[in-house]
Amino acid sequence: MTQHDATTQLPTCDTAVATENPAATLEVVAGVDTHKDTNTAAVIDTAGRTLGVAQFPTTTTGYGSLLAWLRSFGTVVLVGIEGTGAYGAGLASHLHLAGVAMVEIDRPERKTRRWQGKSDPIDAEAAARAALAGRRTGTPKLRNGQVEALRVLRVARRGAVNNRADAQRQIKTLIVTAPDSLRSQLRELSDRRLIEVCATRRPDRAAAADPAVATVIALRSLARRHQQLTDEIDELDSLIAPLVEVINPRLCALLGVGPDVGGQLLVTAGQNPERLRSEAAFAMLCGAAPLPASSGRTHRHRLNRGGDRQANAALYRIVLSRLRWDPRTQAYAERRTTEGLSKKEIIRCLKRYIAREIYTALTSTKKSLN
Repeated sequence: MTQHDATTQLPTCDTAVATENPAATLEVVAGVDTHKDTNTAAVIDTAGRTLGVAQFPTTTTGYGSLLAWLRSFGTVVLVGIEGTGAYGAGLASHLHLAGVAMVEIDRPERKTRRWQGKSDPIDAEAAARAALAGRRTGTPKLRNGQVEALRVLRVARRGAVNNRADAQRQIKTLIVTAPDSLRSQLRELSDRRLIEVCATRRPDRAAAADPAVATVIALRSLARRHQQLTDEIDELDSLIAPLVEVINPRLCALLGVGPDVGGQLLVTAGQNPERLRSEAAFAMLCGAAPLPASSGRTHRHRLNRGGDRQANAALYRIVLSRLRWDPRTQAYAERRTTEGLSKKEIIRCLKRYIAREIYTALTSTKKSLN
């Protein structure tokens, strides 16, 4: 029985370690299919021959066993991991600390999945072959340091902002269907005044069976929730703003870049912005680079709807700010308008130019982010 035949049964981490040491000169490439509770790893040599497949738990011990198992086949030159920003984050951090070279692997295309099927060993082997071929791979983000702290704070802030907006929409909806006497009192108030009035109401809880009283109780509950979320957002902003300034003051000095926009762009670039090969790659990452759509004698480009849409929205807000306050941007917009471009087309061009400026600010700083 060959080593490949013995390991394709997906042994656990207790039985996966090879008993014999291979030649020290053998170089191997690995692929890992990540899940919530398990990581499935496959090892191939540089000729593309499968050497083994095994499964390990997503624990610190499991990460160590996985790495020891990989090294039992030879020198690990590269590991391709699917999902380094989610289920594979712990393993990627462990391999980074161990000095193992890694690449992020995209999911296989649907056509490939239909042709070869779908299972954890198949996906792990496909990840290893993609890493060996350098096909659709990228350098993973590092999940440590100040940028990671910024990311998790922004996750909490974004959730609070969305929930506050939901609460305000629910207040407006309740007012539309409220009794006439209550609707006439509230419908003309500004948003801020509306929250204050609804939050200070003192309805008779004993009469909650009355629709009018129940509406006042519901409005008070939603208004107080809105106020609590506002306080939470303000507290998070007080932590995020100085952190963004410390990480990259040059980025914050750019026109139109505040703590929210700057924080999003830093998170998009990651703790290791040097992983971005060029400003064109950063623009593609932000969805600000047009895609070629030429055929025959037709030469044109189409809108890029991919990439990080939050980063694309951040570039859009920078453009709007500069169109209002920056004379150079205003002059550019006027010139392009006379050339026949629409406002949307001008904004897309500006986003591409600003992505180049942002890339320079992200990668030229000498400050260590660790």
